[in-house]
Amino acid sequence: MAGERIASTREKALKINLHRDIYGSFGEIGAGQEVANHFYRVGGASGTIAFSLSAYDMKISDFIYGESERYVCEPRLVQMLNFEYKLITRKLAHRSDTSRFFTFSNTVEVLNYRKTNQGHGWLGLRFQLKPNTPPNDCIIHVNLNDNDQKQQQNSLGILGVNFIYACYFYSHDPKTLLKSLLDNLSRSKIEINMIRLSGPDFKHVDNRLMALRLVKYGMTEAALFGPTGDVLQPSEALYKKNALLLRGRFRPVTHVNIDMLNKGLEQYKKEKDVNEKNLKVIFELTLKDLSSDGTIRDKDFLDRVDILCSLGHTVMISNYVKYYKVIKYISTFTKKSKVGIILGISNLQTIFDTKYYDNLKGGIFEAFGVGFGNNVKMFVYPLLKEDGKELITTNEMEIDDKLRGLLSYLKDNNKIEDITNADISKMHIFSDQVLEMIKNGESGWEELVPKKVADSIVKLELFDYQAQLV
Repeated sequence: MAGERIASTREKALKINLHRDIYGSFGEIGAGQEVANHFYRVGGASGTIAFSLSAYDMKISDFIYGESERYVCEPRLVQMLNFEYKLITRKLAHRSDTSRFFTFSNTVEVLNYRKTNQGHGWLGLRFQLKPNTPPNDCIIHVNLNDNDQKQQQNSLGILGVNFIYACYFYSHDPKTLLKSLLDNLSRSKIEINMIRLSGPDFKHVDNRLMALRLVKYGMTEAALFGPTGDVLQPSEALYKKNALLLRGRFRPVTHVNIDMLNKGLEQYKKEKDVNEKNLKVIFELTLKDLSSDGTIRDKDFLDRVDILCSLGHTVMISNYVKYYKVIKYISTFTKKSKVGIILGISNLQTIFDTKYYDNLKGGIFEAFGVGFGNNVKMFVYPLLKEDGKELITTNEMEIDDKLRGLLSYLKDNNKIEDITNADISKMHIFSDQVLEMIKNGESGWEELVPKKVADSIVKLELFDYQAQLV
């Protein structure tokens, strides 16, 4: 609660130890018993910990949990949770009437000796809120940003205590649960870029909203959702993928958005280093696009996610206003694979506005070094002139004369390409106009959006749609 003193890590661990009905196990691989140690050190651990495991050797780990191709990944974490929770509930069945069982597991990679890797890990808790009830799961993925192995391990230990404490004492308040994960830590030390809550006590929780709050609270810069609305972990969902990004407000998706995507995708697939089987299309929404007045409305956000997911693509919510930052983010996961960006003329004009980069020492050149590096290409959708007959392409767009040479260079070197064959007949459609028609109960808006989108709006009553009473 606002103004309430944040309990120390020691106080949290001790409070859990003194709750004699909270009883379980710890299984930690890859970074030592950093979480369990906090509970051992504060005293009273015998009332909380049935056992703790730390399987460093891969053969031993495979013997206990089963074989795995990768060790720092969500499937491995789930294997650990399954094994340990089954063990504790079977062997300690005589305590089931008085105990709220839990299993905490993590699989973590910390900074190596040469500091050539990114520390990260998966943490999970399977736990009961009441004795003799089905368990809940809470799973998170974190990046460890300290530049020292011991500091990363220390941050991990604090996070683990926060994690267990939050699941037991803030389960009724998902917002507080989320915020408290970084108690006694800072965003510079830990980035939490995925959270998933499930189980009988969390049926009311929408994990898409939890992901949105991760971005909103500054705990991460971006979150991903799959076509079915499930929360994804970026480094796994985008790993070495050919990613094609379309950014917009999508309120709602119109025929213009789909034409941009289809025509841009068609040209992107022709790139010699694009593997169609390894392609990931991403619709991106920014916090800025979600809020014109500083308020992000949950229903409005979910409406847009529902629409975009119904089209069968990945959705990303980010805190990146500037293009070069989102490109840098995606390129972190795609490695050397081709990254494509679809954008309109007006957006490209903004990118070529030097005022956009006043915060950078290298100005526009520093931003372009990132934004057009790492095998990146932009596909530019034309703009219809006022006469309604001719198009404005990169050849006609208005930019500073001093930058025309830079634009020519990027086009000549396959970094920028105009989208051809754009459907002029669709370019009179604007999403704001469609939205007003929906809210006012006007007819005809259905013709301005794809059928799947119209069907979803009507069926789910999105964007304040109300069925007309006959």
